[in-house]
Amino acid sequence: SYVRRSPRMTPSQRGWLDQYAARWVIPVAAADHLATAVAPQPALDLQQVFGRTAPLVVEVGSGHGDTLAAAATARPDRDFLGFEVFEASLASTLGKVAAAGSTNVRLVAADAVTGLTHLLKDESVTELWVFFPDPWPKTRHHKRRLVTPAFAGLAARKLRPGGLIRLATDWSAYARAMAETFDADDRFDCGGTARFAGRPVTKFEARGLAAGRTIHDLAYVKVAP
Repeated sequence: SYVRRSPRMTPSQRGWLDQYAARWVIPVAAADHLATAVAPQPALDLQQVFGRTAPLVVEVGSGHGDTLAAAATARPDRDFLGFEVFEASLASTLGKVAAAGSTNVRLVAADAVTGLTHLLKDESVTELWVFFPDPWPKTRHHKRRLVTPAFAGLAARKLRPGGLIRLATDWSAYARAMAETFDADDRFDCGGTARFAGRPVTKFEARGLAAGRTIHDLAYVKVAP
């Protein structure tokens, strides 16, 4: 779980949050007043949340919303749920979604691990996206990485049979660790390493490329029982 950083926002971000949060941000019960962990509670009624039944795509750490807004516009037949812990990023996402005119996006201002655990029913997710999670490059910090065998287990529970988890990182060592984690889990088959065409090049990725780092994409399919 994370502790929220400073809530400082630009006037535009504050305006987007004030205007659109009630429409697109799902209120959830927090585990405490400091952390972004989600408390145990009934799972979301996705049909009620989105006003329809459609395949669900979940993005872990939606950042400033570049990928989420673009994907929602390109795939109106799918519903998109983004988890983001930083309020300013959440506000920027709201602005982009509003500008795109998309109605198939909802956001949760919370940690994705506890959010996935408590808010989504098992086998309810069609795709799970984890793009550029914090690599925690120092060895002593590897235990803080998101993608671990425990996270793979959580993904296996929440994905539908045949569902897909997509991952991307610009840290080669983390890419190898991700691949080792999912290769070792017999609930998943490798779905390829080609760049996901539905992921636009964000400013974050561009900085990695400018620094000379290689972008690694991974995809794994949940094996049907």
